[in-house]
Amino acid sequence: MAINSNHLTGFVVGVGAAALGFYFYKKNQPMVDAWLESQGINVGTSAAGPDLASLSTKDLISEKERLEDMIAEREIGSGETPKE
Repeated sequence: MAINSNHLTGFVVGVGAAALGFYFYKKNQPMVDAWLESQGINVGTSAAGPDLASLSTKDLISEKERLEDMIAEREIGSGETPKE
């Protein structure tokens, strides 16, 4: 089966529709996320973690230990030697 102009047209239209949908989602993200959560879908935040500036010293130490544990697990899993 050869690729013809209908395939290319469909691909371009699909990419355009996806880009347009993403644009409108990002423009209305708080409203869309609130609607999704009201439907029972937990959207959460993608990359945003806790606001480190507002954490207490005890919470910062806990976060540091959690990150150190994650680093150690990855180093063990990949066979790397710990870098100090």
